[in-house]
Amino acid sequence: MSSKEEMRSILIAAIAGSSKLLEKRGGTEEAAHAVERCRKRMARGIEGFRGRILQEGKRDELTALFESADDACQAAIAMQRRVADLPPVSGVQLAIRVGFHHGPVRENGAGALGEGLSIAESLANQATAAQTLTSGPTRARLAAPLQAATRSLQQHPESSLPAAYEVFEVLWSEAKAPSSKTLVASPAPLPPRDGDLRLCVRYGGQVKLLDKTRARVDMGRDANCAITIRDRRASRKHATIERRGEHFVLSDLSTNGTFVTISGENELFLRCEDFVLRGSGIIAFAASASSSSADIAEFEHL
Repeated sequence: MSSKEEMRSILIAAIAGSSKLLEKRGGTEEAAHAVERCRKRMARGIEGFRGRILQEGKRDELTALFESADDACQAAIAMQRRVADLPPVSGVQLAIRVGFHHGPVRENGAGALGEGLSIAESLANQATAAQTLTSGPTRARLAAPLQAATRSLQQHPESSLPAAYEVFEVLWSEAKAPSSKTLVASPAPLPPRDGDLRLCVRYGGQVKLLDKTRARVDMGRDANCAITIRDRRASRKHATIERRGEHFVLSDLSTNGTFVTISGENELFLRCEDFVLRGSGIIAFAASASSSSADIAEFEHL
């Protein structure tokens, strides 16, 4: 634990609707269970992007630290999607309000202090149910695809943010639209001759070879998938790898996303997106490969 200020991305997420639910159900076990289930989904979203949850205080709020703004933003998106998938309880739909900011933070035994925390708190307080807000300086740190999924907002009249800080909303639900599906690709070396184009995929004791006779492999929890994934966070039809021309393309079809890492490069998060596989690397289902509970497949061009 550090006693000096460091630049970190700090995220605060609060459950909206928890008080209404507890009042409506009179603090019953059902209501408490619904809130706890929501918190668990929030925690999984944080852990999936290398976030660290600070000492927990309020039962309906989580605070987490991240190394980068990209990780904090993608965690916020994952959290919103996970919570949005929860069914209503007694007619109450739980949602979360999220704010994150990259700035100076100092940890202590009770959590965190500093300007970064204050700004993240202000953003979370300004957010409405199912909304994620970030600051202008933090948005500027985001990768281009994440910046494109934001829009500028006017500050709330009662906001405690500095007047110079522009507020942006992260449009986390946009990726659900079919039109958002994109091909994520990087410059690749010239492919081998058509007859030699092969990709080996290994998962547990399963090995699948994609070549001119097998052009596609399905991956998911469904027993009918060519590669059956064990992790219950994975979708029944989670992802596919198929040959398209001179490339093998990984396509995410899941709720919680797919994480792919080309050897020697940074991990990328896919949700309803395609990625051209190059060289060798790993694929993690529903959680980052860096998390302790990661479920990983390996791939290699032969």
